[in-house]
Formats: sequence, C-alpha cells, structure tokens
Amino acid sequence: MKVITRELLAEVSAEARHNPRRRRNHNLHPSDESRCHRLLNAIEPGSYIRPHRHLDPEKDEAFILMSGRLGVVTFTVGGSVARTVLLSQGSGNLAVDIPHGVYHAAISLESGTVFYEAKAGPYRQLNEDEKATWAPEESDPQAQEFLLRLQSLFD
Repeated sequence: MKVITRELLAEVSAEARHNPRRRRNHNLHPSDESRCHRLLNAIEPGSYIRPHRHLDPEKDEAFILMSGRLGVVTFTVGGSVARTVLLSQGSGNLAVDIPHGVYHAAISLESGTVFYEAKAGPYRQLNEDEKATWAPEESDPQAQEFLLRLQSLFD
C-alpha cells in the first residue's frame, strides 16, 4: 500500500521548485505502460502547461487537489475560455473530472500546489490533433504572456 503524506507532498513540491519547468510528477503506477495512471503532480507558479486535450475516449482525466490552489481552465475548439474552476480548500472546489476531447490547462496559483491525477494509460505523447494550435508551445517566448493571461482569470 502506498500512503500519501504531507511530507511526501512537501518533498515533491520542493523537487518542482528546483526543476526548470517548475513541476514534478510522482508516479504511483508502476510504468508508463500501465493501464491506469495515478500520480501526484506538483506544479509551482510560473509553470506553463500548454493547453491540450486527450482524444482517446478512455482518457477522461481527474484532478484532486491535495495542497495549494489550482486554476483549471477549459477551452472551446477555437481557443476561447469555456470555463474556469478554482480548486482550493477555501473555495470548496476540491476536484474536477475533465472529459476526453476537452481542451484544458492547469495553473498553479500558490507555491506548494499538488494535485492527484488519474487517467487511463498507457502514456503516449500528445499527437498534433491533441495540442492546442492556438496556444504557444512551452519553449515559445509568447508562452509566458499566455500564462499571465490565464492567471489573470483567477485574480
């Protein structure tokens, strides 16, 4: 049995803070080929995860907040914001379940943010149809500006 403790959350958060991408996964599933992926996803403010979707009908995705504050944004196919949800102890929103085919992004709004993520495996890199062509790639200089626009949805 694997136990998720406050100490483990703090450890994974510290690893995210020291990672250039400002995030760190802690997998609970044994391999990328596992049929069910369960992981802790530590994400620090300033991390940019390009909006994306999962087209596989088995890849609905659940986020359960463990610590911090997480902004979740869904988008239309054309890139307009469809919905925002703040996950935090204070808001009372603690989890979201994102259906396959829906463009989405997660934004850390507080240092020490960690969420539990569950979705079907196996792991496969996103294909071109799953990437949001209207959002900059992580390495693009425009990514920081896009991230700031997303963060402003939660001010």
